[in-house]
Amino acid sequence: MDWSEIMLKEQMSFSGNLGMKFNRIDKECVELELVIQEKHLNYVGIVHGGVLSSLMDQAMGTLVGAIKGRLGVTTHLNVNFLHAAKAGAIRTYAYPVHETFRTMTCRAEVRDSNDELCCVATGTFRLPRE
Repeated sequence: MDWSEIMLKEQMSFSGNLGMKFNRIDKECVELELVIQEKHLNYVGIVHGGVLSSLMDQAMGTLVGAIKGRLGVTTHLNVNFLHAAKAGAIRTYAYPVHETFRTMTCRAEVRDSNDELCCVATGTFRLPRE
């Protein structure tokens, strides 16, 4: 898998439009970061849940690619919001939970600039037939 080509495509897609940056990609963990801007906030002034969900989905999907050597698609995403993120940079971490030949389950979390846990997620990803 050519990660440089994938990252270039990501920067030109939805993920790049959000402004997320990858800090770490390996088989144990994916870490990405987002500096919160006004466009990321909802009408009450906190980071929109869709932004947080997208960060976790992206981190887990990238982890699948790092482990499996090919990209899959999300088939299930479960998110729990715990603490509002408002300003600064937020970091997202994704970790493997379980894998079979064509599916993988991961978990992710988002932490704010004070290291407060903002939300957690689990995701299941399906890999296409080879």
